[in-house]
Amino acid sequence: MEPVLIDRRDALVTVSLNRPEARNALDSAVKPALRDALTAAAEDDSVRAVVLTGTGGHFCAGQDLKEHARSLEEHGVHALDTVADDYVPVVTALATMPKPVVAAVEGNCVGAGLALALACDLRVVSSRATLATAFTAIGLTTDSGLAHTLPRAVGDARARELVLLAEPFTAEQALAWGLATRLAEPGEALTDATALASRLAAGPTAAYAESKALLAASWSRGLAETMAAEGDAQIRLGATEDHVGAVKAFLAKEKPVFTGR
Repeated sequence: MEPVLIDRRDALVTVSLNRPEARNALDSAVKPALRDALTAAAEDDSVRAVVLTGTGGHFCAGQDLKEHARSLEEHGVHALDTVADDYVPVVTALATMPKPVVAAVEGNCVGAGLALALACDLRVVSSRATLATAFTAIGLTTDSGLAHTLPRAVGDARARELVLLAEPFTAEQALAWGLATRLAEPGEALTDATALASRLAAGPTAAYAESKALLAASWSRGLAETMAAEGDAQIRLGATEDHVGAVKAFLAKEKPVFTGR
């Protein structure tokens, strides 16, 4: 069984974690396969949107703790080398993807699984999904960028509560707190996420990439620096076929057709 499934339909790629018997827990086979799949999608200019999901009714249960326990026995603290070796490249690939990424979340979404979802741009979450940070429950702190992405999604006070107490929370709470983009009926998260990603795949890809980069950098920039970066981005986008064509379509009262160029 392949640890990660890749489904390509036109400009949309769906990447699915494929360990349904383990709620798609991340082990030594899944992590490099996921990294390679995401890197390939990022580098392929013909891919204009990505969906990240899991098979078997679950998104991701985080690190495979059975494998982790064996690694602790064999390698001691070096069992945690997986954070830098595996999780950092995966989350970096998601967060810096020069095209939109939508997470389709069913079932369990905990620990590193929650971090993967938060590294995506948008999250479609099943109304029956269960989410949790989980890390402190096993005597660890956050990894996979969760200390960065969680407070930005839900605010500092809520993030501290979720990390320190490590209590599960519902999809409805995730929506109310701003973590979920929208809710889906049980079993329909992938369908809804695919529809959303397909809409994005037909949009102005370069504009999405510039927007993602500007939003990510805004946390460390002042207003003047942000406006200067926006101006530079607008100059680059002004030369794209998508911008020129969209302006012409607007003036002609027509719907623009974006090609991603």
